[in-house]
Parts: sequence; structure tokens; C-alpha cells
Amino acid sequence: MQGRISSIRVEMTGEQQDVLNSWLRKSTTPLGLAKRARAILMLASGESFSKTSQYVDIGERHLRKWARRFIDQGIEGLYDTKRPGRPPVFSPSSRIVSSKNCL
Repeated sequence: MQGRISSIRVEMTGEQQDVLNSWLRKSTTPLGLAKRARAILMLASGESFSKTSQYVDIGERHLRKWARRFIDQGIEGLYDTKRPGRPPVFSPSSRIVSSKNCL
């Protein structure tokens, strides 16, 4: 089976391609960001979602989400957004003060 034909088409400019390739060359790029960059480059070159998701090891559903975010927001859409979570119990300054008192 070939898989379904997707209505999502990823196209990018030369500048966007250069940025994504530079992320892949850097050893300091976070793993998640590098996976997304590789996936978007593969999709832009014409690879299918199913083959790309297997190669990059991202679920196809999540790959479609990142592709839509890239189409809508460009490079900025590939970064992680702030996640909700429990607020910190102590402020960072109180942690420093309390650790000095323990010494």
C-alpha cells in the first residue's frame, strides 16, 4: 500500500532550507528540533508522510501537525511552545539563598 495522498504540501524558500540545513549541521541543536527540521526537508523534497515518519521516528499524526505549523508560521512554527504546568513552589532566588544556608 502506498498510503493516502495528503492535501498538505510543504514548500519552502531557499532561505528556509538553508536555516533548516544549518540546524542539522550544528551539534548543539536540540534533538526534537533537528528531527522536525529533517522531516520538513524530506516532506519538501516530495517524500510521503508515512516514509518520513518512519525515517525520522515521529508519529505520522505529529508529523502532520508540525507540517501544518510550518506552513502556517514558517520556521518559527517548528519551535516548541510554552507548555502549561505547575508553577514553581519556590522562586529561583529563594533556592539560592536556602542552599547557601545549608553550607
